[in-house]
Amino acid sequence: MRVAFFMPSYGDGGVERMLVNLAGGLVRRGVDVDFLTRIASAPYLDRMDPTVRLFETGVTAHLAVQPAARRYLLARRPDLVLCGKDAAARSVLLARRLSGVPFGLVMRPGTTLSARLARRSAWTRWRTRRIIRATYGAAVAVVGNSEGVVSDVAEFAAVPADRLHLIRNPVISPDLQTQASEMLDHPWFRESESPVVLGIGGLRRQKGFDVLIRAFASVRARQACRLVILGEGRLRSELLRLAVKLGVADDVMLAGFDPNPYRYLARASLFVLSSRWEGSPNVLTEALAVGTPVVATDCRSGPAEILDGGRIAPLVPVDDVAALADAMSRTLAEPGDRTGRQAAVAAYTVEECAGRYQALFERLLAAHR
Repeated sequence: MRVAFFMPSYGDGGVERMLVNLAGGLVRRGVDVDFLTRIASAPYLDRMDPTVRLFETGVTAHLAVQPAARRYLLARRPDLVLCGKDAAARSVLLARRLSGVPFGLVMRPGTTLSARLARRSAWTRWRTRRIIRATYGAAVAVVGNSEGVVSDVAEFAAVPADRLHLIRNPVISPDLQTQASEMLDHPWFRESESPVVLGIGGLRRQKGFDVLIRAFASVRARQACRLVILGEGRLRSELLRLAVKLGVADDVMLAGFDPNPYRYLARASLFVLSSRWEGSPNVLTEALAVGTPVVATDCRSGPAEILDGGRIAPLVPVDDVAALADAMSRTLAEPGDRTGRQAAVAAYTVEECAGRYQALFERLLAAHR
């Protein structure tokens, strides 16, 4: 079995980190894995299992990537191609037509499609839905990472039930605890300093960091604490201005992207997921895996499944500043059970998830032989 991961528009988010984990988990189970991306120096690829074959496309655009994609297909002839993004799937489907090399497409949506498009115009939603239905309709399987994503794909993309599968994200890697224990030279995380609240993600509307900063300002008015947000994005200036406006700029740090956020997670007093929508938020799973207290919005989808409806940690309504601030204050005062948090994410190990992907791939190949 040869499986290709096709990801030319590779960034620094949770999807990319998850696919690196999955590729490593599959090769350790004897699967022949190729990984195609724009450049080998992209984030997280330095942690890729060395037995995964890495191919550089050099470009990402739909038409520009075709020569590299066709060369790869003709040379390696994969049985299956897994795509984590819609645009990548459209590009590799075109390469399949142009090269004549048959393979089965496996789609792996990372978020709820309907929520992602909710604020777009009616025309954009209609057009995008047609494109997504055509793309997903060409797949031999669609793997959702949460029950919410699976149900959303079934409705939004009109994927039949027999081609839909639920497999959790392979988030908890064998070296997660090792990375979490790596040195962090940051004065705010010293034991003698104030509690540090942590947010992680791209600085974009989806992640709700404007709400987090407002909630933090409310908490900061009652007790000494600080807020660190890891990630980059177009809202950096807007978020900094908000912190200044609320009078908390001296206690808020937008620390940028860090390839090892786990050392921050392991030392934070509280991790907050303030997202407006998700698929299955990897960073929430990672925070629980290292035992960090968490608070999350009850966004669609993922947090309620991971936190067992709020039994593991508080869930608050999306965009509710007061509720988020109250949950943050309560959790800082009473962090809860570390062991229970870690046990809640046992199904998210790389080994467990890679085994389920391998079993799915074997069934797909057997069915199409």
